[in-house]
Amino acid sequence: MTAYTQSVFAYEKGTWFARIGPALIEPNDSSNDVEGIPNTEVGVDNDVTLGFTIGYMLTSKLAIELLGVTPATHDLRGKDGISALGKIADVDVFPPTLSLQYHFNGTSRFHPYIGAGVNYTHFPDEDVSASLETALGGDTRLDIDDSWGLAAQIGADISINDKWFFNAAVWYADIDADATLKTNGINRDVDIDIDPWVYFIGIGRTF
Repeated sequence: MTAYTQSVFAYEKGTWFARIGPALIEPNDSSNDVEGIPNTEVGVDNDVTLGFTIGYMLTSKLAIELLGVTPATHDLRGKDGISALGKIADVDVFPPTLSLQYHFNGTSRFHPYIGAGVNYTHFPDEDVSASLETALGGDTRLDIDDSWGLAAQIGADISINDKWFFNAAVWYADIDADATLKTNGINRDVDIDIDPWVYFIGIGRTF
């Protein structure tokens, strides 16, 4: 149960909480060139998906929280020498993130926190565009290795009543997509740093 006084809104040790709402994933992307082809950097487009978290108060100040989203689909686009190709692939991204949070003393309605943790990213599906296959000269498959990286967050809850609250939060995650383009027995590597900002707004409940 969440403890309230006239002036302070605070979670007690043993409180469970959950949140759900839309999440904007905005990559802070960069890449090297596709191996063997100069001026072929790759960019990553934004996507909006459904985000959700579940957490547990270890003490009245410390919590552990798991962030999940329904898999986001990001378009990969060519830069520089391959910008004319437009979209070169679309990639499904599933990036669960586990964080340790510190919860500050707030007011009766406002409850801020910060957190840091680890991100694991899986790429369940990758599809190459026809324009890229034409440029590379044949059927092409894109493989991306799973990624591990650090993550950080800041957020706040705004209470509605003794169980329900609004939430706004921002995450930054270190996601490295080590990719390989495979065309007719020829492998070309490209390393893409996705490194997204994730902006979340939603509703939550304590248990």
